[in-house]
Amino acid sequence: MEKREILSRLDHTLLKQTATWEEIRRICEEGMKCQTASVCIPPCYVKRAKEYVQGKVNICTVIGFPNGNTTMAVKVLETRDAVENGADEIDMVINLGMVKERDYARVLEEIQAVKQACGGKVLKVIIETCLLTEEEKLEMCRVVTQSGAEYIKTSTGFSTGGATFADVKLLRKYVGEQVKVKAAGGIASVEDAEKFLALGADRLGTSRLINLLEK
Repeated sequence: MEKREILSRLDHTLLKQTATWEEIRRICEEGMKCQTASVCIPPCYVKRAKEYVQGKVNICTVIGFPNGNTTMAVKVLETRDAVENGADEIDMVINLGMVKERDYARVLEEIQAVKQACGGKVLKVIIETCLLTEEEKLEMCRVVTQSGAEYIKTSTGFSTGGATFADVKLLRKYVGEQVKVKAAGGIASVEDAEKFLALGADRLGTSRLINLLEK
């Protein structure tokens, strides 16, 4: 697979707690230079980054991150704030406690509320596959398909595991045709990135690929 194609599917990511503006600025520079799909950054930097890139790369940010257990009202407020600050794409974390309680109606309600708050911007739903049973993963494929979100995403990268080939293959098989798959967390090689894309991922979330591809 050509390097340009991989980069075009990359959400170049920096979400560590200690991220400084200088580090975010560098991520933006790399995203613009390499023409990545987006740069995925903390909400507090969205407005400044949006002004800095001047439309040359999409700005993605995270909602309810990384645990997903803020209230629906807070997630909606976070989303509206991010969009007002210039976010082009939103990656939200579901409420995993609701999933464990099998309260899928409330999970769906929350995703739909965030989707409405997106105002037409792209929504990716992080289901944290490492914490789910296979049955729960299948249910989340159904819920995300029903929600109207554009993507289902494997992981935050902040939990007990990241994307796996098996999970990407499962999500692609059972999510609706109109829903895309984002693999994120622990993608550490170009070979792994290529395999995730071959298995049906449309986006990759990682901080490492640009450096690996530029070697």
